[in-house]
Amino acid sequence: MKRELIFALLLILSGVLIAALYLFGGGADLNIVTELRLPRLILTVFTGMALAGIGSVYQLMLANPLAEPYILGISSGSAFGAILFGVLGLTLLMPLGGFIGAVLTLVVVWRLAQKKGSFDRSRLLIAGVIAGMFFAAGISLVMYLFQKDTMIILGTLMGNLGHVFTHGEWSFFLVLMGISLLILAWLYFRAPALDIMSGGDVYAGSVGINVSRVRKEIFILTSLLIGITVSYAGIIGFVGLIIPHVVRFFVPSGQKRVYLWSLAGGGVFLLLGDLIAKNIAAIELPVGVVTAAVGCPFFVWLMLRK
Repeated sequence: MKRELIFALLLILSGVLIAALYLFGGGADLNIVTELRLPRLILTVFTGMALAGIGSVYQLMLANPLAEPYILGISSGSAFGAILFGVLGLTLLMPLGGFIGAVLTLVVVWRLAQKKGSFDRSRLLIAGVIAGMFFAAGISLVMYLFQKDTMIILGTLMGNLGHVFTHGEWSFFLVLMGISLLILAWLYFRAPALDIMSGGDVYAGSVGINVSRVRKEIFILTSLLIGITVSYAGIIGFVGLIIPHVVRFFVPSGQKRVYLWSLAGGGVFLLLGDLIAKNIAAIELPVGVVTAAVGCPFFVWLMLRK
């Protein structure tokens, strides 16, 4: 409990400091803050929350410390769908394309993870890698065929939180963010079932949990969430991998608490990453480069440890 309290204080203080630097660093005038930096801050925090929250759910539900949207290939499938809609001129419908791509990836991964008619967790990671490679090849083909839309494609592939919203796009995004927050709240109330499922499918079924239905519901709703985040922020890897593990170090048990602190930690972490990406070089770097620089060594450490 003491470690959790220290973590909470550090997270709150660092979050306030980073948000203040993000909004008011460099002495920007009020119009720049309200028209550009505030929407970007909201998008960044929302994306970080969604990715970290989904990562904490996947890791517990699948009993796999490496599970997250990026590793499972769902982000790549979502990016393919969003990019395809974008290059066809359906920019406003890119979240729909991202959702379709995420669901398509989910179906492929789910089928490949089946073994003798039952769900095999150990096959899921390999299935995600296969699906990710397939959709990466599809994105390369789209990039070759639509070279004039390279910026849309690269922004989606490398993570781009600098989306400049028109008034109509901003209103649409707020509606989608409201739907996403409802999904995040639903995942919070699924935490007790996930805690029980972590003991194994047989045990969860013996206490009345329909394990297959719960998994399908979670995968479908998180696919919608991933589709929304990828269509606006692009592929940002490793947030859903790093943050839940850091949170579990300070909050050792209870998915409800781990999930809530993962949401907060994901928002602060991605905000810090974007702040670094904007200021570390003469030109703004994609935030995905920063998260990968942290996430790849962390991924290796997890593999060596577990």
